[in-house]
Amino acid sequence: MTQVALGENEQIESALRRFKRKVSQAGIFNDLKKNRHFETPAQKRKRKELAKHRQRRRYRNQRTFRAFNASN
Repeated sequence: MTQVALGENEQIESALRRFKRKVSQAGIFNDLKKNRHFETPAQKRKRKELAKHRQRRRYRNQRTFRAFNASN
């Protein structure tokens, strides 16, 4: 569970900002979105396949960018 201790003379807004940052770093929002609806095995395969393609494309773009910068 994510907790934030409110410091002395600390405003609520800053503590709320810290809490939101900790929650997003812990991946709680992503987990909630993922478990919001039942996902069929076919949907799960499709989602993972799309993520794999995205990751490959990102890796390929990084490699070409590095090769281009190394030649200059």
